[in-house]
Amino acid sequence: MIILAETEVKDKLDEILSHHSANRDELIPILQEVQEALGYLPQEAMQKVARFLHLPESAVFGVSTFYAQFKFFPTGKKKVRLCRGTACHVRGAPHILEEVEKRLGIKPGETTDDLEYSLETIACFGSCALAPVMVVDDNVYGRMTPKKVAQILGDKKRD
Repeated sequence: MIILAETEVKDKLDEILSHHSANRDELIPILQEVQEALGYLPQEAMQKVARFLHLPESAVFGVSTFYAQFKFFPTGKKKVRLCRGTACHVRGAPHILEEVEKRLGIKPGETTDDLEYSLETIACFGSCALAPVMVVDDNVYGRMTPKKVAQILGDKKRD
């Protein structure tokens, strides 16, 4: 993800909004496009979307906070997601999470200072036969161990 300058954000928003009518039904698709382009939903973007759709800012904020897909802070280039489902939990997911936190120096819901990694926990990936499961971007890693975390994430350990 690239952090854009204020003028670049404005230009991106203008471009996105130019493809839409000011119809309230377009709120979610517009928010999705903004997040795709910027990597998250900055407050200024949500305000501009509200003005474009003639909606109160609180309505745009309400919709964006209702759906877990929307992020309000920059996320890392790489998304590390860990399953916390029953099968993964029983087979050691808490130890895997502990190792990832130690290596990256962040907790679930956080992003490293260099914007390289974001860490999330997911209720279930539906890959119980591979438990415990870790997904980095679109790569699924099953039967995880703390040693495998080191192999996958490399030497990212924070002191």
